[in-house]
Amino acid sequence: MAEDGPGGGAARYRGALHPDTWEEELEAIPMFMKRCPAEIDAERQPDLACLQSLLFDEEQGPAELAKMYKNEGNEYFREKDYRRAVVAYTEGLKKKCEDAELNAVLHTNRGAAQFYLGNYRSALNDAIQAKKLRPTHLKAIIRGALCHMELKNFSEAIAWCEEGLRIDSKEKKLVEMRAKADKLKRAEERDARKAKVMEKKEQCQKEILLAAIKERNIKLVLEPSNEEEEISDSLAELSIDGFHSDNATGAKVHLDADGNLHWPVLFLYPEHEQTDFIAAFHENSRFIDHLMVMFAELPPWDLEQKYLPSNIELYFEDEERAEMYKLNPEHTLLQVLQHQRYFVKAGTPTVLAFVKRSPFSKKYFSGKKVHRL
Repeated sequence: MAEDGPGGGAARYRGALHPDTWEEELEAIPMFMKRCPAEIDAERQPDLACLQSLLFDEEQGPAELAKMYKNEGNEYFREKDYRRAVVAYTEGLKKKCEDAELNAVLHTNRGAAQFYLGNYRSALNDAIQAKKLRPTHLKAIIRGALCHMELKNFSEAIAWCEEGLRIDSKEKKLVEMRAKADKLKRAEERDARKAKVMEKKEQCQKEILLAAIKERNIKLVLEPSNEEEEISDSLAELSIDGFHSDNATGAKVHLDADGNLHWPVLFLYPEHEQTDFIAAFHENSRFIDHLMVMFAELPPWDLEQKYLPSNIELYFEDEERAEMYKLNPEHTLLQVLQHQRYFVKAGTPTVLAFVKRSPFSKKYFSGKKVHRL
């Protein structure tokens, strides 16, 4: 009768399979393996390494070894294990056998595996190599055409399809793919033409807009920049990139049907660190008209209820000279923008709003020269 082991049960024979993990242990025995691992550790799997050595005996010729790797790759491919299939086909190609037909098949099969992995350029390279080795290899031509379709190289896809159809004019895959590639190519060319027309139209509109700004003697400043760059006489050189808007809505200056400019305008309230934004301020609109609308109701941050249209003063700041210019609220936006010291930065005119004779405004203006328009 067997003696009890440490666990209280019957003692196991040396090397016996554990009752809880016998399936995993059985899978590790070469004779019972369902699949061969991609990489074999000779120290941990000596039996398997020995069998592999026997299977891929270097005494066999390159062609025989390449065929073995091809068959191994085909098994992985059937199991949809495309990564291991690529490894196997690559090993077969490394044998550099002189059988062009076999090498063409290895390239074609590896290209198919790469294709299913989404590596379309690698798959295309394999198709090209296979076609060089065997120009009439239809599978390689079909694969190459499919790769060009995925890469949106429609002209090249059509050329590959036509090359294959010269070999077999009734090949259904090539006939259908050529028709699809031709349709997509035409759509792509149509979209490109539309984009070009739109680009030309936008460029024309930019030039008209810039001419309108130049005609009004409005000065623009390109940002970001370490130094202010005044744009006046050279407005025609300003690209749309210089017309970007820093405001949150992305609103930009534009011309209406009557040839009037509408500007995005930012109002700053330094005392409360608040802002207001008008997306389209008509150039002939007065500031007072906007103030009446903006402050028809007191803003929630004005706890002291001081921001009344009649109690607000508007300024713009000349940062270069550290000078302030007080605006007449009866003036229009255009009158302000045409001032010789006003510079429109980043396509968005900005004004500062203060409460008349407030302690904050007195402190803010301290050390700055104030001008009246």
